[in-house]
Amino acid sequence: MEANPRGIPKAPFIDNVDTFLGAAADAEGTLLKFQEMIAKYKTMETHLLQRRAGLDSKIPEIKKTLDMVQFLITRDDSDEPITTEFELNDTLWVNAKIRAPKHVCLWLGANVMLEYETEEASKLLSEKLSMAQKTYGQIEEDLEFLREQITTMEVNFSRVHNWDVKRRRGEKKE
Repeated sequence: MEANPRGIPKAPFIDNVDTFLGAAADAEGTLLKFQEMIAKYKTMETHLLQRRAGLDSKIPEIKKTLDMVQFLITRDDSDEPITTEFELNDTLWVNAKIRAPKHVCLWLGANVMLEYETEEASKLLSEKLSMAQKTYGQIEEDLEFLREQITTMEVNFSRVHNWDVKRRRGEKKE
């Protein structure tokens, strides 16, 4: 069975229901399999939507942090201190003067914060941003692919169902 680059299987399109079902003509079993495949595709879609939502908040945060690190790098050789405010707590802000910053602390998550030289931090954040944007693009591709597969399976489901209804009506007339 064909799949996209990240392993999501491609749904087959049924041109001819008679040929697809063959002599067995088990429409109910086929419909159940189609419903199961649609449910699997929708589960994958939900998972990807959650990942995309996480990246929607993570990418701007990485950009903001990278911009700040790059600003600190530009002020590296300046004798004039940087005056800023930073948050200690939800309602407590403090004024600070930063002189010739050579190091920054980056919050990596999972209660981990590491100190980096500003150049190293810039490189790390650039790589993280690039990887996050690449992943976001792949998720968008996968979501589009999944929408196509769900539509194909719903069309297949309708075709087999309509074929079965037509077949049953023909059997009742006889």
